[in-house]
Order: sequence, then C-alpha cells, then structure tokens
Amino acid sequence: MSRHVVVVGSGVGGLACAIRLRVAGHRVTVLERNDVVGGKLALFERDGFSFDVGPSLLTLPHVLDEVFGLAGTSLAEQIDLVRLDPQFRYSWRDGSTLDVHDDPVATASAFDAFTPGAGRQWRDFDDRGRVVWDVSERTFFAGPMSGPLSLLRRMDSPADLLKIDALRTLRRAARDSFDDDRLRQWVGRYATYSGSSPAKAPATLACIPHIESRFGCWYPMGGLRALRDAFERVALHIGVEIRTSCEVTSILSTPDRVTGVQLADGTYIDASIVVANADARHLYDDLLPDEDALAKVRRAPRSTSGFVLCIGARGKTPDILHHNVWFSGDSFQEFRAIDAGQLAMDPTIYGCVSSTTDPSQAPEGDENWFLLVNTPPGVEVDREAYRDTVLERLADHGVDLRRRMKFCAVMTPGDIEHNYRAPGGAIYGSSSNGRLTAFLRPKNRGTKDGLYLVGGSSHPGGGLPLVTTSARIVADMVASDLR
Repeated sequence: MSRHVVVVGSGVGGLACAIRLRVAGHRVTVLERNDVVGGKLALFERDGFSFDVGPSLLTLPHVLDEVFGLAGTSLAEQIDLVRLDPQFRYSWRDGSTLDVHDDPVATASAFDAFTPGAGRQWRDFDDRGRVVWDVSERTFFAGPMSGPLSLLRRMDSPADLLKIDALRTLRRAARDSFDDDRLRQWVGRYATYSGSSPAKAPATLACIPHIESRFGCWYPMGGLRALRDAFERVALHIGVEIRTSCEVTSILSTPDRVTGVQLADGTYIDASIVVANADARHLYDDLLPDEDALAKVRRAPRSTSGFVLCIGARGKTPDILHHNVWFSGDSFQEFRAIDAGQLAMDPTIYGCVSSTTDPSQAPEGDENWFLLVNTPPGVEVDREAYRDTVLERLADHGVDLRRRMKFCAVMTPGDIEHNYRAPGGAIYGSSSNGRLTAFLRPKNRGTKDGLYLVGGSSHPGGGLPLVTTSARIVADMVASDLR
C-alpha cells in the first residue's frame, strides 16, 4: 500500500530510510533545514583545505552497500573506497607508540613488540569481541527495542545474555584483558565511539575494535562527503524528492496519528507517515510537544560533545598517519572531569590527517588537520583558551602545529547544537553509559501512529553503520504496520 512519507532531516539515517521506503513503492519527500544534505556528515572548506567535521571513518561498509543494492547500484559503484593500513597510530606521553594494522597477524605482532605477551592478550580480547558482535548482530541490531523482552526473544538461549558482556564495564574488561595500563587506556577509548565513558559503558563495546580488525577501516576518496553525495545522488535517481533550506517547525497530528508537517514559511505538507531523523529531544520538545515522551527521552544519558580544530598546516609532518590518537597522561582524571561536566585539561586528542591518503584534501605540500577532543554536552568553552590548551598538549607529544598554522577554525558544543539541533551538542544523541541504556534510548516507533524515529538518538544509536541499521529497522516496521 503506497503512502506519502515525509522524512524530517537528511542525515545518513534519514537518507537511507528514504531510499528503502521509496524502493518499497512509497512517495517520499525529505525536508532538510540546512542548504546541504548529510546532517552531521558535514564538510568544512577553506583556502584549498577540506575537512570532514562529522564522521571521519567508515566501518561495516556492507551495511551501507545493502541500501545501495536495493536501489540497483552498489557502494563500490558510487564511491572509491580505500581500506586503510595501518588503521590507527596510538601515542602515549612516555613516547611509546602502537600501530594497529588491517591484518590481525601484524596487529598481534605489534602488540607483542609494544609489551611482551600483549599479542596473546589482544588475540583473546579480539576473540571475545567476535562473540559479542556475532550475538549482538542477530539480537540487538536485528530489530526494534521495545524493552528487555524484545531482546530476549531474539536470543537463541540465556547464554547469549552473558555473551554480550553487558554486566561488566568496558574499563573492567580492559583490566581483565590487559596487564599494561597503556593498553587498558586503549580499550577505554572505544567508549568514546558512542560518546560514553569507559567507567560506565558496558563491555559490549569491546566488539568495536573487533569490527575494525575484521571488517576494516575505510576512507572514501574525496572525503566522507563523497558518501553523503552518493546517498543524495541515489535517492534522487530513484525518485525521492529532497528539499533543502526547508525547515520543519511542527509535525501535525490528530490525537491518534500524524497527518503531516508544517514548514517555517507556513506551508503544510500532508503525509500519513513521518520519519523524524532528528534528535528525539528536539522532536518531543519542539516538533511534536509531548511532556511524557520528553520525560522518557531525558532518562537516556546524553552522549559527549566535542571540541574541534580544523587546521590548515604548512608543510608535511614526518611519519604521520591518516588516523592518530594521542592519549592523556591520566585517563581516570580525564573522564572524571568529563563525567562531572567539566573540560579535561589534559585531554586525549584524536587527529585525522586525510591528506596523507587523499592529496586532494589539502594544497600541495600541506596537510589538513582535524583535531577532536571529547567534552561534556552543553559545556561552555572559551574558544581561544581551550584551543591553546589542546595545541599545547599535542606539542607535549612532540607534534607542535602552532608555527605551521595557516588558519585554525574552531567548533564548540554550542556550534554543534546550533548547526544540527542536537541538544547540548551531543554528537551521538544518547550515550551507552549504564547497563540499561539500550532500553532507555528512544524507540523507533513514535508516540503516534505513523510516526517513526531514525538516527543516532534512537535505537540502535549513533555512528554511520548504526544509523543505517536504524533505517532498515524503521523501513521494516513501516512495511509490517501497513500489512
């Protein structure tokens, strides 16, 4: 049964859902308040330098490829993907470094060279990550989450509940898996992939390094915007209508079901199905006010935000990789500050220098440096002072960019909130802090018939593969509800 579907927001989750629903035969209109699609999959350009200021890494490309396949094409046909090796370089204040490779044998050897015996510990850790991922893929990621029972029904046996390792924290798993405190800090970093704290996030997140090891870390030539452009191109090709610079101010409804949306210019658009690719707090606070739903959304802890520097750097940095992490001197103090709502004065710094792989991203002979440190959501930031702190901490690691900068553009949590209607600038919507957070995250089915939620603030969470998975879950729900 064909319906008119309006998708509010054009992040990857919204575009993937639009493609799926259009392939299913519905008339689909995507409405985007910004002048370009992509949501947080965004681009900043200046003086010949290009920066991905949202996601800078692609994992699980087959999840995205499935969407393109439904539309009669493929990810490989749409973009030129490069599988990175090494995947990451990790550096500590004592001068030690660790390269994680695309090949697990090489990675195990690198761990052994880093500290004797760590290769075996990494292999055991990776094996446990494989079990967590395989169980999670057929349970947690297989469908909507209406509560614990919905997860239990998809499990083969009660043993699956233990296999996903949700009872330990990620920090506890790190201590149980590695003897070296530096490698324990490496494990804890994966909590930040969902904007969480290693002291609070479940050890289930240990599947993320396994995913990188097993499925690779990928970069689309031309930057992550190539992926954004591919989604837009394919959606338009199959007949999805996309309107940019088109702000939705409210979702219209009867007491029972949605009827359409109203735009900032007063225009009404009728639709029997509305898919909200927007933060759930914005949805239930502004677009479709609902105090009860908003109270439930607020029970889910917000993810961290971030402080971003985009630096056009003169010259080349010896031995720099595409993806780099410089760890803080004290991860406990770092996350204590963030958990307390304060800026870390000695933060871990993530650095992406994509021009090392793709020379088109910077003028010849120069580099594009994207630096990110985690911050609490909603924190006030003195741009210049914290910029100087981050650059000084990076210089402490032996990488001093201060005299090489042609420019340094700054993005704060307030900027992220303003640009993407993400309350507090929470990058991933909801965090994974707590054993029950998965059940607190806003549901994909909205509070009225015909309303669905897709994207990072709803199940299963933030990140390119997960928001693409949420698109599949929502499209399947729509099909089931219309039968």
